Amino acid sequence: MSQSFSTDVLIVGAGIAGLWLNARLRRLGFATALLDSAAIGSGQSGKSQGIIHGGTKYALQGVLTPSAQAIAAMPGRFRAALAGEGELDLRDVRVLSQAHYLWSPGSLAGNLTSFFASRAMRSRIAAVTGEALPPALQNPAFAGKVYRLDELVLDVLSLLSCLTRLSGDSLLSAQDIQPLTDENGEPCGLQLDGQALHARCIVLCAGAGNQALLERFALTQPAQQSRPLHMVLVKSAQLSPLYAHCLGAGSKPRLTITSHPLADGQWLWYLGGELAEANGVARDQAAQIHAARQELTRLLPWLNWSDAQFACLRVSRAEPAQSGLLRPDNAFLATQGRLLVGWPTKLALAPDFADRVLKHLKQMQITPSAHNPLPPLPKPPLAPPFWHGLLS
Repeated sequence: MSQSFSTDVLIVGAGIAGLWLNARLRRLGFATALLDSAAIGSGQSGKSQGIIHGGTKYALQGVLTPSAQAIAAMPGRFRAALAGEGELDLRDVRVLSQAHYLWSPGSLAGNLTSFFASRAMRSRIAAVTGEALPPALQNPAFAGKVYRLDELVLDVLSLLSCLTRLSGDSLLSAQDIQPLTDENGEPCGLQLDGQALHARCIVLCAGAGNQALLERFALTQPAQQSRPLHMVLVKSAQLSPLYAHCLGAGSKPRLTITSHPLADGQWLWYLGGELAEANGVARDQAAQIHAARQELTRLLPWLNWSDAQFACLRVSRAEPAQSGLLRPDNAFLATQGRLLVGWPTKLALAPDFADRVLKHLKQMQITPSAHNPLPPLPKPPLAPPFWHGLLS
C-alpha cells in the first residue's frame, strides 16, 4: 500500500497564478504543494508579453470599464514586490521596461482614441515627445502622439524563475493525476503517480488544463472558454526595444509590441493586439507573417525590414466561460466545498487571484499547520523561452 501524505493547500498548475499563490501561502506559514505535469512556463504564462497592465488599454473609448478598474492597482503591487517591500520579494526579477506606451500613428481616429484614453486615465499617463520617445519612434518621419503609461514590462522567464525559487521544496511533478474523495464523495486530495496527497483545500489553476481536471472529478462547472491568439515574432539586427500599444479607431490596440533580449545580443519583437486576434487567428502562418510585415511597414516606414526574420506562435488563453466569449473583467474563482477552481485571466491579476483564494481560506477557517513531508516526486523543470527553436 502506498504511503499517504497531507498538506494544507494543494495547488495544481505552476503558471504565474499558481506560483504566486503558492509563494503567498508559504510566506504566511501554510503547508503547500504545487503540482504541474509539464515544464514551468510551457503554457500560456510563458507566452505572455509580460505587461503589468494598469487598465489604460481597457479605457480607449474614454470610459473606465470594469476591466480597467479591476486591474488598476496591479502595477503598484508588482512595483512594491520588485522593491522587496510587497507581499512577495521579487527583487531578482528582471524589469524590461519601467513603462509601456500608447502610440497613435497620426491618423485622426487614432489621435482621438488617445485623447479619450488620456481623459479617462489622466492620472496614469503623460504625453512624451522628442528624446523621451521610445528609440524606435525617434524619427523625423514620425508624426503621431505617444503617451507614457505607468505600466511595467517584466521578463516573464525571470519572473517564473524567481517564483520557482520562492516555491522551495513544495514543487512536484506528476503525470498520472487522479482525484481522491472522502466518504461523502467530496474531493479531498489527489493521487499523484500512485502517491496519495490529501489536502484541506485544493486549488485548480492550471489554465487550459482545468477542464480535464474537472472532468476527473466528474464536474462540469465552472465552464471554460478558450480565446486563441496568433502571435508574431520578429527578429532583426536593427531593432531596438519598444514596448507600446499602437492605437486604431476601435476599443482594442491595433498592435501591441513588446521586446525581448536574445542570447546573440539582438532583440525580438513580440506582436499581439488586433493583429493576433480574430482575422489573425483565421490566417495561416504565411498569411499572418505577410500581414505583420505590411503592418510594420505602414507604421514604421523608416525601418528596413529586408533582413527581418518572422515566425508565428499560436497561443490559447483559457478563461472562465463568458457570454459571447467576452474577456473576463478580473480574476475568477469558483468554490465547491474544499475544491477551488479559477483563472487569473491575465498575468497582471495573479495577486488578485491569490487574494480571492486567501479570502476563501479564511471563510473555511483554514489556518497554517505543521509542514509535513511531501510525496517523493520530481520537480518540474523550467521551460526555455517561448521563441526557442522558432528563430535562428
